[in-house]
Amino acid sequence: MIKDTKLAVLIDGDNIPSRYIKEMMEEITKYGTPTIKRIYGDWTQPHLKKWKDILLENAITPIQQYGYTTGKNATDSAMIIDAMDILYSEKVNGFCLVSSDSDFTKLATRLREAGMEVYGIGEKKTPNPFIVACDKFIYLEILQPNEEIKDAKSGKTTKVKRKFDAITPQVIKFLRNTVADAADEDGWAFLGDVGSLIMKKQPNFDARNFGFDKLTPLFNAINKFEIEEKTQGNSRFKLIYVKNK
Repeated sequence: MIKDTKLAVLIDGDNIPSRYIKEMMEEITKYGTPTIKRIYGDWTQPHLKKWKDILLENAITPIQQYGYTTGKNATDSAMIIDAMDILYSEKVNGFCLVSSDSDFTKLATRLREAGMEVYGIGEKKTPNPFIVACDKFIYLEILQPNEEIKDAKSGKTTKVKRKFDAITPQVIKFLRNTVADAADEDGWAFLGDVGSLIMKKQPNFDARNFGFDKLTPLFNAINKFEIEEKTQGNSRFKLIYVKNK
């Protein structure tokens, strides 16, 4: 179910590849309505040409920011200033910060302190401080079924099936502990509550990291949990519950 959340989407054009744009914008709509969409960079630079070609069709407003000082990231500063202006305008109740740069850690923290929902989107190279500063962090790599690999000699790009993260004993322990934390006296936990608690503990945890669309098939694949559908009272709808074996 899509939340009635108005989102400001702010994209760091300097370190986010343009090839993710379609899947990225579709992902953002799961969390709210993107009412403000801006991308920041020095548009006189050739490395942003690919972004320039797709901005119009995605209704994203480019914000020009010249690099006035060598060694300083003017794009980051412009994004941060705009974010604070938007915050005080009270036009949105959530932000989506698209960057793999840890420089936005303080911004994410400040926005959450102000009561904003903050979603982060970036590549897997994103430093952990920025990830944990967000309510939820989505890796760009999981939004595409295939990875693009560029051959160093020929320069040609080919698509290969993306490798998923392994379900390690640490992952299983984390899930079992979370189920136990959310469980009732009989050991059963509503899967929705488990998912919410997982996100609070690890904002970057996502079933798609392991090759599953949702939490339910992930729990089923591990074979360390019991899954059961239950109805509440006279409701026709069944809710999914999980229990540690």
